[in-house]
Amino acid sequence: MASIYDIKPAFQALLRPLTRGLARAGVTANQVTVIAALLSAAVGACLWHRPLERWPLLLLPGFLFVRMALNAIDGMLAREHGMKSRLGAVLNEVGDVAADTALYLPLALVPGFAPPLVVVITILAIISEMTGVVAVQIGAARRYDGPMGKSDRAFVFGLLALLLGLGVPAGPWLYWAQVVVGGLLVVTIVRRARRALEETP
Repeated sequence: MASIYDIKPAFQALLRPLTRGLARAGVTANQVTVIAALLSAAVGACLWHRPLERWPLLLLPGFLFVRMALNAIDGMLAREHGMKSRLGAVLNEVGDVAADTALYLPLALVPGFAPPLVVVITILAIISEMTGVVAVQIGAARRYDGPMGKSDRAFVFGLLALLLGLGVPAGPWLYWAQVVVGGLLVVTIVRRARRALEETP
């Protein structure tokens, strides 16, 4: 199944000049990872404290794009500028899961979202990333398979937040959108596990 992750090489190519400039300025991959996590916590806090207002919802789509850019930049700094480290690997995986939780869990307080579904989606998102990491433990490559990987979740939740922030009334469509996201996360978990097992002898 297709995933937004498939366009990552083209996205990285656009960001490569900026990444080179950051490397020359002495910015490290770990610093970018930590900044992305802290900004995610700040945006999530806005959603948590102002769930009835539109402006935090309108803030979310733009930030999710920025976060994707920061995630791509920290990876390129690590791989292409000799900044790989064991600490960086830990920060990258833990930071992504923490950022997802900080950004999506507060949506449970936003009218129109179903709190149980938001919690389930958040848990499934964590399991999907854990499945991708566990692949490395059994000798496979880190799995990023979709159809509901990190970038796909960012796109879907960014779109939902944008629609609500622009005043589109919440209704059954929002409930079923959450159901679909949860279902696709289950498919993602199974697919990542299966691909990892197929890759190893």
